[in-house]
Amino acid sequence: MHSIQEVARASGTTSRTLRHYEAVGVLPATEVGAGGTRYYDDDALVRLQEALVLRSLGMPLAEVRAVLDGERDRLAALRRHLAALQTEQRRLTRMAASVARTIDTLETGGPIVAEEMFDGFDHTQYQAEVEQRWGADAYATGDRWWRGMSDDERRSWQERTAAIAQAWAALAAAGVAPDSDEAQDVARRHAAWLASIPGTPGYGTGAPDKGYVLGLADMYVADPRFAANYGGEPGATLVRDALRVWVERSA
Repeated sequence: MHSIQEVARASGTTSRTLRHYEAVGVLPATEVGAGGTRYYDDDALVRLQEALVLRSLGMPLAEVRAVLDGERDRLAALRRHLAALQTEQRRLTRMAASVARTIDTLETGGPIVAEEMFDGFDHTQYQAEVEQRWGADAYATGDRWWRGMSDDERRSWQERTAAIAQAWAALAAAGVAPDSDEAQDVARRHAAWLASIPGTPGYGTGAPDKGYVLGLADMYVADPRFAANYGGEPGATLVRDALRVWVERSA
């Protein structure tokens, strides 16, 4: 058995993090000793390793728990996690090599080769994640739509996306309530933006599927990658709560 302090030190986490993992059901303690000290056996250590791997791949804690609780073959699961990590490792190696080549080219005055500069910078790295959450058709449809855009269309889309994110961040900084007119106006724009993306539930109807919006709203807070688009967790929380209000009023 290993104490919570030993596990925190070995895993590079903190006792507070491990207690939070226990509270949300990701890593129950094997035993609780005198004074409330948590202890973990070898099976718990394997579960923690899996949890940390899934978190490093961007999976929210709620999904981490669901994956771990649903596993029947722990060894097969570890092999899948290893494959995902190795894929990401290869992508990062390619990206690092691309940057190194650019540095060498700039230092030596050689020609810039676009195909070499962007090796590893590939949006399809998220294909498996998108297909797991929303289905293969959703990814394929969205991928065709994005690749079919002209440079001007992509630029316009990115500007629209950035404007919505900036509006949310400004409202969060101002302390605006989720049910305020200002927040609901941005929520309406946000919903219309979602509905304009091919492959998303409700595309083409003018309003996205309500269940899809609620699930995505929760993900904005749970997944740091999404939260970063809205100024961190406080901004993402406003987005989530405002979209919940929008869904309720729309219904």
